[in-house]
Amino acid sequence: MTLMTELEDIVRLITELGVIVRLITELEDIVRLITELEDIVRLITELEDIVRLMSEMGDIVRLITELEDIVRLMTELEDIVRLITELEDIVRLMSELEDIVRLMSEMEDIVRLMSELEDIYALILQGVEYMFGIVGVPVIEIGLAAQAEGIKFIAMRNEQAASYAASAIGYLTKKPAVCLVVSGPGLVHALAGMANAMENCWPLIVVGGSCDSDQEAMGGFQEYPQVEAARHYSKFSARPSSISKIPYYVEKLLTIELNETKISFSFYCKSVHLNCYMFSGAAYAQAEDVINQLVEMTQLPVLPTPMGKGVVPDDSPLCISAARSKALQEADVILLLGARLNWMLHFAAPPRFSSKVKIIQVDICPEEMGNNSASGVALPGDVGVVVSQIVKNIKSRSVQFKFSADSLWWSLLRKKIEANVQNVQTMSNDNSIPLNYYAAFSEAVRTCLYGRPGVSYIDMTGDLIGGQVEDNNVGQMLDAGTFGTMGVGVGFAIAAAIYCRDYWPNKRVVCVQGDSAFGFSGMEIETIARYHLPVVIIIFNNNGISYGIKEDTWENAKKAGDLFITIPPTSLQPNTRYEKLIEAFGGKGYFAKTKEELRESLQSSLKDQTPSIINVMIDPGAQRKTQEFFWLTKSNL
Repeated sequence: MTLMTELEDIVRLITELGVIVRLITELEDIVRLITELEDIVRLITELEDIVRLMSEMGDIVRLITELEDIVRLMTELEDIVRLITELEDIVRLMSELEDIVRLMSEMEDIVRLMSELEDIYALILQGVEYMFGIVGVPVIEIGLAAQAEGIKFIAMRNEQAASYAASAIGYLTKKPAVCLVVSGPGLVHALAGMANAMENCWPLIVVGGSCDSDQEAMGGFQEYPQVEAARHYSKFSARPSSISKIPYYVEKLLTIELNETKISFSFYCKSVHLNCYMFSGAAYAQAEDVINQLVEMTQLPVLPTPMGKGVVPDDSPLCISAARSKALQEADVILLLGARLNWMLHFAAPPRFSSKVKIIQVDICPEEMGNNSASGVALPGDVGVVVSQIVKNIKSRSVQFKFSADSLWWSLLRKKIEANVQNVQTMSNDNSIPLNYYAAFSEAVRTCLYGRPGVSYIDMTGDLIGGQVEDNNVGQMLDAGTFGTMGVGVGFAIAAAIYCRDYWPNKRVVCVQGDSAFGFSGMEIETIARYHLPVVIIIFNNNGISYGIKEDTWENAKKAGDLFITIPPTSLQPNTRYEKLIEAFGGKGYFAKTKEELRESLQSSLKDQTPSIINVMIDPGAQRKTQEFFWLTKSNL
């Protein structure tokens, strides 16, 4: 039992030893594992070192990359520096180019100024005193240069009125004025005044701008065929090719050759019905003294056309204006001084002229000789020169010609004068309201204008008034002239007022025109006010063109439907208060319906140096004196 127990103990011990051995083995494994773990830890430590090294290597790589970037940036910076250097060179070149451009611009300015000064000096050498116009690119400097050299510049509101004014003052001063306009539309607007001056044979120089020559046919600013357009309305039109050519062109514009003409006077001394007719050519020629000498020597009946009034005083017993129709129709010989046989003299054709009339025509333009009348004598030359030779011829004769005041012809003319004066007087004495034209103007003439040496007339009423004004001074009255141009009145009035200021001190200008004509250049009243020109404008307001519209008819037309259909083309808005316009510019406005109101308004305006407008209401249906020949009034509404 004991042995067995011991054996069991031994077995148990052996078993335990086996366990111990196994544990020892396991411990060895653990030790080995620990050793391996140490190796692993060492490896981990080494890996950490490697990782750290790798991290450091990454930093190095990154640094290397950054260095590469820095190197690349430095390379780029070198490029930038090189570019900056090049840019500096470019900037320096640009600066030099700017200097060159500036110098070129200054040279262009100098060239332009030289051109403008050449223009001005050329004009000064030709005696130009006045320049009218509207400035803009490229002619602003010309206006300034003109003023700097003493040429008076009158800035207008429209080139049309400017060209009218420049031509009128040229007629009054007997030397051309300048109308300054911009290129393109400015020149086109001035063509109206050029055409009017051309037809009236008045001197006018138009100076216009132009697009650059290197932009021609490219659509340059305000490019227009100006030379070609102006050629139809002028005797000479050109564009100077260089600065040096400007004086040549200006002188060419003003060169007129006058050739004396030998005359045979015996042709008309045997005439029974002999007349002497004069037009503005006689007035412009300053031939009034020698013409008066001629008519006094011969006692010829004298019939002036409107712009020839005053050459022979209207109050002269030899003046037969009131017998115009009879004088035209029955004369068998006519001495025509500076007149043209156009519509104003009915083309010298029947029934207004005798079919057998012989005409002795004196005109400075040879091409006018024989127009509309082939029979007679042509005497091309200056009116004053030719008439002087006629007078000399008469004086050289042993028996001098003199037309008898007791002749039948003079008797017939006086009888016709009396009848026509009575006819007009009847209409003038009509006090009906609204006034007729003759009543309104006769009141102005009788009460305020007639007999006043200090008043000039601008008549724009379609020849209704010209026959009523007795003009005893040449150049005393302007009217629409040969072209019959509507709307020239305000421009003419400005020219006349400037002329009076400089050449005829204390003389006043009265512009008489219709309401429609006033509308053409109405804003030029600002020009009148700006230059303190004491112009009196009388507007004959009949609410329309030729035939006006009554207020009740106007109201009915508004109710009837579309105004574009119901209002007659001749109508303007009734009772328009035009006189209010001048008040906006510091002038004085007057409204008149009766003779008394007109008289008071005109007396007040003539006492004041302030520009004024007198708005006179006229009967919209008022008629002019009945014509003896129906064909003279083609439109009978």
